[in-house]
Order: sequence, then C-alpha cells, then structure tokens
Amino acid sequence: MAQRYLRSKSSSNAINIITRIAGAGVFVASAALFVVLSGFTGLKDFSLQFTSFVDPDLKVFPSFGKQFEPTDLQLSGLYNIQGIHNISAVIEERMVVIYDDKKTIVTFKGVDENYSRTTVDSILTLGQWISPGSNQMVLGWGVARDLSFSLNDYTTPIELYAPKGGKGQISSIRGALKKTIGNGVGVFQINEDFDNGYIFGDIHTAQYLIDKNDRTISAIELILDPEADPSKISNDILKVFNNEVIVKSRFQLNDTLYKMLNTEQLAVYLIFTLVLIIAVFNVIGTIIMIILDKKKNLKTLYSLGVTTSDIRRIFFIHGSLMSLISGGLGLIFGIVLVVLQKEFEWAMLTTSLPYPVRMTFINVVVVIATMSILGICAAFVASRRINQKFITS
Repeated sequence: MAQRYLRSKSSSNAINIITRIAGAGVFVASAALFVVLSGFTGLKDFSLQFTSFVDPDLKVFPSFGKQFEPTDLQLSGLYNIQGIHNISAVIEERMVVIYDDKKTIVTFKGVDENYSRTTVDSILTLGQWISPGSNQMVLGWGVARDLSFSLNDYTTPIELYAPKGGKGQISSIRGALKKTIGNGVGVFQINEDFDNGYIFGDIHTAQYLIDKNDRTISAIELILDPEADPSKISNDILKVFNNEVIVKSRFQLNDTLYKMLNTEQLAVYLIFTLVLIIAVFNVIGTIIMIILDKKKNLKTLYSLGVTTSDIRRIFFIHGSLMSLISGGLGLIFGIVLVVLQKEFEWAMLTTSLPYPVRMTFINVVVVIATMSILGICAAFVASRRINQKFITS
C-alpha cells in the first residue's frame, strides 16, 4: 500500500508539485553533503601533503631539556631495529640571520649527511642541497624574500647568531651571541610556516653555534619501511633508550593541524546536515498533506478492519521510502560529480591547480546514515498525525 501511494499521483495537482519539490530538496541536499565532504577530504589531504615532505614517520625527542646525547650502544640498538629505512640526527634552534644589512629571526635546522634524500628532492626548488661538513645553507622561500637573498652570492655571506649558554650577567650584546658565516646554495618551498621561518644547514654548524659537542642533538628523525608497524617500532625505540625519550608519530607531530582540520570538517558536516534537515521538514509537510488528501481512503480501510497502527505504518514506510529513494539518487549523483571532477578536473582553484577531491567509503557511510536517520525520523513524525479521531471524523 505504501509503495502504491508512493507511485500514484494525488488528486490535487498542488500536492503532486510539492511532493516533487520535497523529493528534489532531499536529492540536492544529499548530493551537496557528499560533494562537500569529498571536497573537504581532498583539501585535507592537499594541506597535509606539504607537512609530510619534512615530517618523518617517527621522531625521537629527549624527555627533559632541548638536547640529549645518545650513547653508541643506544645508536647501535636503534640501527638494529627492523623496519627502519633511514636514521638522521638533527638540531633545531632559534637564531638571528643577517644578510646584506637585513635581518630576521629563523629556526635553524642542522641536519647530518643521512638526512632523507627523498625529503630533499621534494622540497628543494632552486639551487642545490648543502654539502656535509660545510657552512652552506638552504633558505625557505619566505626567508629568502625577506632578506632579498641572491642565490650563490659568495661576496655577501649569511651571518648566523645564536645566544651563548651559561650563567651570569651579560656585559655586551656581542659577548652574548655566538656567530658564524656561510653561503646560501639553495631555496626550498613547503608551506607558509616553513618557508617564512626555517633555514637548513649542517648539524655541525648548529652544534658550534649552541656551543655543544658533536654528540649533542635535538632529535632523531626516522623514515620507516612501507610495511613497517610504527607502534611496534615506537615501543622498540623506548626499550633501546630505557623510556628516557619521547617518540612521536607524524600524526602527533601535527596534532594541532589535524585537530583543526577535523574540527573544520565536523563544522562543514553539521552545516550541510542542517540543510538536509530543512529539506526533510518539507517531506514531513508533504506526507501530512498526502494523509489529508487520502482521508476518505483511510476511512474506508479503517471500516474494512485495518487498524490505526497499520495505517500509520503505511505512511511511515511511504515517507521513509520517499526520503531514502530521493537521498539515494542524490548520493549517486554526488558520487558521479566527484568521479567526474577527479577525471576531468572541471572545477579549478587556480589556472593550474584543480580543486582536490577524494571519495572515501566513510563519507558514503556518513551520508547514508545521516540521510536514513533524518528520513525515518521525518516519516515517523508525519505518521504520528494519524489517530482514530482523525480517521473517523
């Protein structure tokens, strides 16, 4: 009976038009929800890929202080852990950089000769990478712009200043800072934060500036094999260092960014779910008008012995099918739009960059679940308008 009411036209042309509008509203809202979720997932991946260029799979920090000195036994134990593809020691420290009377504050990242070549090839845009044991430097694009830096300008060196360690009163600015000079040989580009605030150099340069020995490092960066289990390797690292270090995954290194993106995605989902709720309200009104239009038929069914609960069930199924069919067709349409965008790149962010989208199974499940819950609730609310007094009056 519910299927028959769904397929048949009402005696009122106005109700037929309103029914089509309500179905179209659910169709559009479902398609929009899926397209927006897929678009935001694509933007999320697009944003995170820039951090992945420089973030290792695992990073080992000291539990206390800014630097630590791993022993030979600990380093050999680290190299014996299965699943680690590359190990690199780094030092990161805030410093003042001066070039041709222009100055700025940057984070100097000193890396050793084992620093991932894959990372270097991903971020380097101009020039070459630093040579091990040299005072060469690679500047972020924003830092190079702020300093008006000229690549391979050997006549104007780059000056780096770092605060000297120790206690006591500072007698002069010059006495409080340690200085070295070097040459810029390359420019990298990753994202705004790194481009505007980082310079890469040799780890020995950083050790000299912070007045530490050759064993002192800030962290150990690890690149893992593709099939490796990060959790197991993290536990193995903690055993090697007797739980005296902190091991962070790529997700934990960017936990603030991940939380921000997840919060934004939740906000987008709630906004477009509100649109779907508004569309579902139209379904409630449509079902109520159909009930009023079919009142004579309902009275006949009641006289033939059909109970009030059975009549409610008819319109509950009718409303549920109406929402699910319209929403299901909208979801299919949304999937088609996402596939077409991936294949033909119709929507563009810039003249050369297509709008990133990614279709995931979880987004499909979220849309189906949201659409089903709201549609069933709408059908339930509308069907509750039917009671014995309404039928017999």
